[in-house]
Amino acid sequence: MNCPCCSGKTYEECCQPYHTGKKNTPTAEALMRSRFSAFAIPNGDYLMQTTSPSKRQNHSKKDLQEWGEINEWTKLEIVDKPSMNKVEFKAFYTDQDGQKQVHHELSTFKMIQNRWFYVSGVFLE
Repeated sequence: MNCPCCSGKTYEECCQPYHTGKKNTPTAEALMRSRFSAFAIPNGDYLMQTTSPSKRQNHSKKDLQEWGEINEWTKLEIVDKPSMNKVEFKAFYTDQDGQKQVHHELSTFKMIQNRWFYVSGVFLE
């Protein structure tokens, strides 16, 4: 199957090794892509594991899993990478009411002990 992150690679050669823990993401963009794939599959465990430990209290695995399940994630577009730890993206999805939506965000990531983590995001218009 093609990887949901729109890399053009198969899931097995793209995001699956990150989701299974066989590899760590090498860049903030790779983590962003793998997190999009984790919403598309969905994989709430991976989404929690890749959220910064200092921010996990603001999220719940159940909510992340449900957000992935109730929406159909159709496309990821990387808009900009203004720095090594920031990625601007657009995540396209169809919501539970059948409405097409775009989640446009500038995300901040942080490397902790040679692993990238999602820290926060700012929603953009």
